[in-house]
Amino acid sequence: MSLDALSPPTTALLVVDMQNAFCHPEGTLGISGVDVGPAQATIEPMRRLVEAARAAKVPVLWTQQEHFPVDASRAKKRLASHTAKRKRVSALSGSWDMDFVDELKPLADDPSFVIRKHRFGSFYETRLEQVLRMLGTEALLVGGATANACVETTLREAYLRDYDVVAITDAIAAVRPEWEPTAHAVWAQYLGELATTDEVVAWLERAAAPRALELGHLLIQTADLDRSLAFYLDFLGLTVRKRDSFRDGRPLVVTNEGVGLTNGRPEGGGGPVEHVALRARGVRELAERAPAAGVPIVRGPEPSAYGVSLYLADPDGNQIEVFEEEAAE
Repeated sequence: MSLDALSPPTTALLVVDMQNAFCHPEGTLGISGVDVGPAQATIEPMRRLVEAARAAKVPVLWTQQEHFPVDASRAKKRLASHTAKRKRVSALSGSWDMDFVDELKPLADDPSFVIRKHRFGSFYETRLEQVLRMLGTEALLVGGATANACVETTLREAYLRDYDVVAITDAIAAVRPEWEPTAHAVWAQYLGELATTDEVVAWLERAAAPRALELGHLLIQTADLDRSLAFYLDFLGLTVRKRDSFRDGRPLVVTNEGVGLTNGRPEGGGGPVEHVALRARGVRELAERAPAAGVPIVRGPEPSAYGVSLYLADPDGNQIEVFEEEAAE
């Protein structure tokens, strides 16, 4: 699979439990005899992933395990829970053990994107799913600790909710390294795709580069507007968003599906397509690059109904509009 099948605007990075309890030699796993070296080795890849995601405007969410000194629900179990198999209960509420590791803590600076959880699963009785819904997330890039407990449970939960799932293998550490090959094989077969930090960062860097993203709308110049409206509206079922007119008096019908229709051609106009509009990222940067690339600028960048627009001429002389929304200053 190529990560290019995913869309950055609908993707999020999920950082699972990068906490002292699971990654620091003096944390609960460390003092319980677990080699936390593999977990520490994921810290630098995770930092790279977070910074690359931020640069690409991909949301970064953090889960944070929190246990209570007294857990009445878990106390009802007749068989030993996993917390009873360590020297102490990990990540107690308000403890240093619960804190994110120092190397990553400054990056987890948005409380609204920190998801506290009380069991292995990041979705289980947390607000994660609602946050992802609000962000419009469809795909999750997942890393963190530990591979066979919280990470794998989260991967399964995400897959069962029909998210596209990517496990970033060198940013995920197991309690026992010998468990990792089997875990990876299972994930790749049943839950999602595997990728490395380098592969994900390269994809994020491509995603952050100025580029056209998708077709915004298409303006078609018709020989007979009434006949064209009968075809596009009555036969194909497109619906009208607005009716207007150009400065030169030509009528304009814009559909909700992105097709614009007009009668006749502007002075000097050519074929049936007057211009194509593409939603883009980095319109002003594209304008700066255009002269060196030999791309003629018709006009712009300039304010438009969409935010800011740049009008370019393609090699055949067609007018291509690229536009993006710009945040208000």
